[in-house]
Amino acid sequence: MTEEFHRIRRLPPYVFAEVNTAKARARAAGEDIIDLGMGNPDGATPPHIVAKLVEAVQDPRTHRYSVSKGIPGLRRALAGYYQRRFDVALDPETEVIATLGSKEGLANLASAITTPGDTILVPNPSYPIHQFGFIIAGAGVRSIPAAPDEAMLRALDRAVRHSVPKPTALIVNFPSNPTAHLADLEFYREIVSFARRHEIWIMSDLAYAEIYFDEAKPPPSLLQIPGAKEIAVEFTSMSKTYSMPGWRMGFAAGNPRLISALARMKSYLDYGAFTPIQVASAAALNGPQDCVAEVRALYRERRDVLIRGLAAAGWDVPSPDGSMFAWAPVPPRFASLGSLEFSKLLLERAKVAVAPGIGFGEHGEGYVRIALVENTHRLRQACRSIRGFLQAGSNQAEPAELATL
Repeated sequence: MTEEFHRIRRLPPYVFAEVNTAKARARAAGEDIIDLGMGNPDGATPPHIVAKLVEAVQDPRTHRYSVSKGIPGLRRALAGYYQRRFDVALDPETEVIATLGSKEGLANLASAITTPGDTILVPNPSYPIHQFGFIIAGAGVRSIPAAPDEAMLRALDRAVRHSVPKPTALIVNFPSNPTAHLADLEFYREIVSFARRHEIWIMSDLAYAEIYFDEAKPPPSLLQIPGAKEIAVEFTSMSKTYSMPGWRMGFAAGNPRLISALARMKSYLDYGAFTPIQVASAAALNGPQDCVAEVRALYRERRDVLIRGLAAAGWDVPSPDGSMFAWAPVPPRFASLGSLEFSKLLLERAKVAVAPGIGFGEHGEGYVRIALVENTHRLRQACRSIRGFLQAGSNQAEPAELATL
């Protein structure tokens, strides 16, 4: 009984664990670590949402088991959001389901619709659950480029022609984690047309829909494309939009057959989120949306502070148009180290934690993901520390020496 369990064998060691272990060790030693590694919003949940939670939890009737697909008022609230934001009509009964965060919903839908040996198309790099949700379910994953451009469309065409068996599902994620790419409606139109033509399901992760920085170009929903609901379901989340990560509240919306499959799977696995959390989430979606604009402005300010500060430190990082991340190429002087070793070195020398790009897929190598989850004072402090680190050995042929360290 020494062999590893079958499904565990398909999961590689969690890359982020090495950085997290080093971070915990440094903090235990009393070091001040600026943690820009995990996409964990640091802001407080807006007061009116918290107040609704407190009000609901004081009613003993809400302490019982809830409903796995979500209470009707919450599903109606999500449908109302889609109508206002995207002009997309959803039936709350058949086209919406509440999930315990978008991550849980995507993983359970993967289990519901996957036959062992299926081929799934997943961008690389991408958020780990996008591929590992299907790998856990027994599928094989074929990587496609992560940017919403012709290269991705050409890769999709090659995948259909050369994959055995033919792909059954496609994952898209815009605004993207980790790359911060945004897609427009014209690209979604191409994707939907392709998927309908080849009878491929689409799972769209729209968790960062409200974190964008050009007010004239809010990210669209794939469900805005005519015919998309025939083959697509979209996942959204309260975590980033309303600073509610620990509440674990998300949604899936779209194709009734996929929603029904997810509902059936969840009926065996959970009784839904705690009812007061659902009531408060409905209040968030139905209530004043000033807090959403404030969150967006906060991340925009942090983005600008970080990108300017890194540029002053000698590290040129593209300014993201959306999401709460910067996708930063490893500085050329350290490229030979790889993203994991560079992340560990940045933690050791600059006391700044970031996420190594290799953790998001092999095509994430050469990058690190920097999360905008500290206030501007701490971000400036991080940039000063990074500047000191980058300039310390600027006249040395350092990478070979660092590799031995």
